[in-house]
Amino acid sequence: MPSTPHNGDDTSNPGGPPVRVAFDATALLGHPTGVGAYCAGALVGLSERSDVAVAAFAVSWRRRAGIADLVPSGISSNQRAMPARPLHFAWSHTEHPALEWFVGPADVVHGTNFVVPPTRRAARLSTVHDLTTVRFPELCDEPTLAYPTLIRRALRHGAWVHAPSVFVASEVIEAFGADPERVRAVHSGVPPVLPLADDGAAAAARFLPAATERYVLAVGTAEPRKDLPGLVGAFGALAADRPELALVLAGPEGWGSAALDEAVRSSGFGSRIVRTGWVDDATLSGLLRRAAVLAYPSLYEGFGFPPLQAMTVGVPVVASRAGALPEVLGDGADLVPLGDPDALAGALAVVLDSDSRRANLVARGTARASQFTWDRCAAGLAALYTDVAAAR
Repeated sequence: MPSTPHNGDDTSNPGGPPVRVAFDATALLGHPTGVGAYCAGALVGLSERSDVAVAAFAVSWRRRAGIADLVPSGISSNQRAMPARPLHFAWSHTEHPALEWFVGPADVVHGTNFVVPPTRRAARLSTVHDLTTVRFPELCDEPTLAYPTLIRRALRHGAWVHAPSVFVASEVIEAFGADPERVRAVHSGVPPVLPLADDGAAAAARFLPAATERYVLAVGTAEPRKDLPGLVGAFGALAADRPELALVLAGPEGWGSAALDEAVRSSGFGSRIVRTGWVDDATLSGLLRRAAVLAYPSLYEGFGFPPLQAMTVGVPVVASRAGALPEVLGDGADLVPLGDPDALAGALAVVLDSDSRRANLVARGTARASQFTWDRCAAGLAALYTDVAAAR
């Protein structure tokens, strides 16, 4: 069983030729979610290393050319057109066509979003960000429910697995019977939070309801595992005694929107609950930096970017003890039982009302978040690529 993540600053392939890696960067297109943030950060770190030569590709017919503008210098992006729907259908049923036909020779193909395409000679590596589809299939939408089958197929054909946490690595070994020697945890870094520009500050202020001065912030798609309805319930326990307080829910709509709609309608404080929808980086920066506290009440998490982002800008965090969050957040956040609105409300109240508690939590959070860098992530990935290529 994995015990510690393989992060570090050592050179993974001293003196040898760089490992050629084909890196699936499809998640950078459109409005990037957590997978897109992972791809962006990892590519920045990898672009600065001499022991890997990374070529980014996108499984897309029309939008593939856009990848060139989204990857850092040092990352190539030449490929043939890849029609997404036909390829995904073919790859879910057969081992053809091989990815090299589209991107050229590679030592390792890194599928960064659960699915790794079939290859002719290259070794295969799949990033499994979490196992929500196995642990909580009732919380998933239809497309993601196909992931377990695709993961099993890749494992049968010799794929390795990268996980963002020891927690997820252990789950992969348990759920799929994967060889522990071929499953490795490498912690991600923290997506950068932009400086507080005038437009970001104005956008953050624009969202606040009249007569409110501070707010509890949540960041994430409205999906069931984020338990935003539970947070709405916790806010109800706080709002009566704090008329200046608002709740801001930042993130796109999702398959949990209907339940969230109902929770807001049923709340006695719906006029002080704001749903922003998807926001750009400048607006997110403004919202994060001006928040009184970030609430992260997830029912399950494989890593957790938003709480680490809040910690980097001096915002205290109250989160659930779900999945990998205790591993990642450590003592940098106040952790509460998952699915317990009363405990969540109590922890939020302490942070909101106690200056000393807030200052202590901010100090610990800042120190904790500083441990997660994209350079360390890239070092861990480079070592993994070297081992995966050598095992072909």
